[in-house]
Amino acid sequence: MTTTQFAPGPETPEQERLRRWRLVLGGDSDGTGCALTGRDAAMDGALAALYRGTETAGPGGRSGATRTAGLGGSAPQVARWLGDIREYFPTSVVQVMQQDAITRLGLERLLLEPEMLEAVEPDVHLVGTLLSLRHALPETTRETARAVVGKVVADLERRLADRTRTTLGGALDRSAKVNRPRHQDIDWGRTIRANLTNYLPEYRTVVPERLVGYARAQRAVKKEVILCVDQSGSMAPSVVHSAVFGAVLASMKSLSTRLVVFDTSVVDLTEQLTDPVDVLFATQLGGGTDINRALAYCQSRITRPADTVVVLISDLYEGGIRDEMLKRVAAMKASGVQFVALLALSDEGAPAYDHAHAAALAALGAPAFACTPDVFPEIMAAAIERRPLPIPES
Repeated sequence: MTTTQFAPGPETPEQERLRRWRLVLGGDSDGTGCALTGRDAAMDGALAALYRGTETAGPGGRSGATRTAGLGGSAPQVARWLGDIREYFPTSVVQVMQQDAITRLGLERLLLEPEMLEAVEPDVHLVGTLLSLRHALPETTRETARAVVGKVVADLERRLADRTRTTLGGALDRSAKVNRPRHQDIDWGRTIRANLTNYLPEYRTVVPERLVGYARAQRAVKKEVILCVDQSGSMAPSVVHSAVFGAVLASMKSLSTRLVVFDTSVVDLTEQLTDPVDVLFATQLGGGTDINRALAYCQSRITRPADTVVVLISDLYEGGIRDEMLKRVAAMKASGVQFVALLALSDEGAPAYDHAHAAALAALGAPAFACTPDVFPEIMAAAIERRPLPIPES
């Protein structure tokens, strides 16, 4: 077969099509007859190291050395590979390749090397992997790991914080009801408008049957929110987003926010909500699940049921007492608690989950569904205002 080697310069549509197929198929005997050079060869080498078990020619640019498939056990070699893929591919593709490298080639242990961590493109999945390894992190790597986690948290806060505060702030204002304001707190303009139907022409006055007051409560707590988060290994992206949202909600003075994480034990991380990175490093990804125990703890912390929103974030694989869990949910709802069940709080959509438990919760009036971080503020706003939840279409 004749091999076509493309020279630098504009390519014909046919050449571009063969080039793309050659990169997809990999290997010299792929049937395209296309030989890669320069940057294309480097891209092919980076892909081959992860997805193909054969030797591949090196890029001829970065070092000119022959690149052997497989990332091996050398952290410096992996760090160079990470640098390659960041140069040749967009960030979204880099994150996918990094996650594939971790899961396909078992590179978790290499994340214990500082030079490896400095080379990665931080994302939510990488944070989950680091948190699962946190007890194994050597002293030399811990600060680098915190920096990686901190970068992801900061990016999420920039993306989500302002919109969350604006959306929930409006919901809190609309839900605030001052039915018996003190005299100095009466909003006379709104009170008159609210009572115009009670105008008595003979007295040329309005009878104020309903007083409308100013919401003095910018300093007062209007609603209480409890985030109850499953920290089993499959929920890692949800744990990361929950920590960020918990910190954002805790920064709102009119909300009292509690963050509870659980597996077979229950840990209250509310005191650490000022720093979501501290929250994440206090979690323990992996282990079993006891939703009933976690809800029992949350239930014991509720002081104002009618003003409380409990958000359970879990795949609902219950290792505890199923019937007791459902009874607790029913009891909380009967007391006036707004109960929200999220199967995931991440961009990936619904994970594997216990369909029987989800159906049982739905029968109690608490439908379980997955929620992306962008939709979460609207979900919380609806819960605060006690209106139907805007459940995303699955």
